[in-house]
Amino acid sequence: MSGRTYIKRFRVRRDSVPAARRHAEHVLTEWRLGGLIDDTALIVSELTTNVVSHAKGTGDYFELGLRRRHGALVLEVSDSYQWHMPELCTPSLDDVSGRGLVIVDALAAKWGVRPRDPGKTVWAQLPIGRRESP
Repeated sequence: MSGRTYIKRFRVRRDSVPAARRHAEHVLTEWRLGGLIDDTALIVSELTTNVVSHAKGTGDYFELGLRRRHGALVLEVSDSYQWHMPELCTPSLDDVSGRGLVIVDALAAKWGVRPRDPGKTVWAQLPIGRRESP
């Protein structure tokens, strides 16, 4: 099955992080991609936490897009914060934050950031395959 897309808007506030994670888990269950739920939930948590932590005051909403295309699940988190594009960095052992994209980088086959008007979309891709539930 290829070509499915689901996009949902969430308010930029802390309780949207678990709501977005639960939504992704529900969609993956519906799409019979149970084997990807754990990695997807963690990536969604990291990306949406970044929006809530860094994009305050730039818009009321962010979007979570889930796309099933050509053997891959693509997760997209879009917001209207346009002044800073996220970059992968290596936090020191003493840093209390800054590990979100390190986690995304470790779990995703590919990830990146693209500008949009206004703001940006951070995306991550997970292969659909052996870990997929029956």
